[in-house]
Amino acid sequence: MKFVVCVKLTPDTEELNEVRPEDVGADDLGVTMVLNPWDEFAVEEALQLQERFEGETVAVTVGGEDATDALKRAVAMGIEETVLLSDPAFEGSDAWGTAHILAEAIKGLGEYGLILTGKQSVDGNSGLVAPGLAVKLGVPFVSQVARVVDLTDSSVTVVRALDEGRQTVRVKLPAVISVSKEINEPRYPNFMGIRKASRMKYPVMAAADLPGLDTGQIGVDAALVKWTDLHKPPARGGTCEFITGETTAALVAALVDKLVADKVV
Repeated sequence: MKFVVCVKLTPDTEELNEVRPEDVGADDLGVTMVLNPWDEFAVEEALQLQERFEGETVAVTVGGEDATDALKRAVAMGIEETVLLSDPAFEGSDAWGTAHILAEAIKGLGEYGLILTGKQSVDGNSGLVAPGLAVKLGVPFVSQVARVVDLTDSSVTVVRALDEGRQTVRVKLPAVISVSKEINEPRYPNFMGIRKASRMKYPVMAAADLPGLDTGQIGVDAALVKWTDLHKPPARGGTCEFITGETTAALVAALVDKLVADKVV
């Protein structure tokens, strides 16, 4: 069975406190970029499933040349194959556009069984790519997966960690699951893994390599939510009026009159 992990390169959360408000939305935040921490749980689970049930592991990401760093981390952990989806036409894609790009690339990988993603990314935090990917592929989607109980050639049984408690779900394969941090403890890459990642070649696929890609659904022009809309909301205006009075009773009376006049009460 082929286990496909969708990963992303994101800012190191330990350095985000150094980012100034005016830097948000810039191409370069001046912080170290790392494999999205939520995606590490997905990578680890793919590796554990490979050990339990056998199969192949593939990591896929969308981004520029620097996104290779996310793939290198996945390979250092144990992932066997990678695909970097990189093209100027992909830039500015929102979650729906990214899901479309990933779906078309995954279709080209041949038969796949289970697609894993992290719960969300630490930059966008939307958690929309995974369900969007499932919609694009026309397969079941399960979120908040805390444990994979069983896996067969035709189905996967998982436990979801919900606010109300635990829920056991079985869905047909292929399927997309987004995993939560309760599912495992990501391994730390060993020396051999790091060495393999540094020497490995990372194939790149562009828009022209994806026959089913609809360019009208990707890129900044197709984005329903743009980065600037998400991270730079319009500034709010407002005024401040001080209530004055010689006594507490006078202050209260003036405040009440003001609230009534403004139809607050």
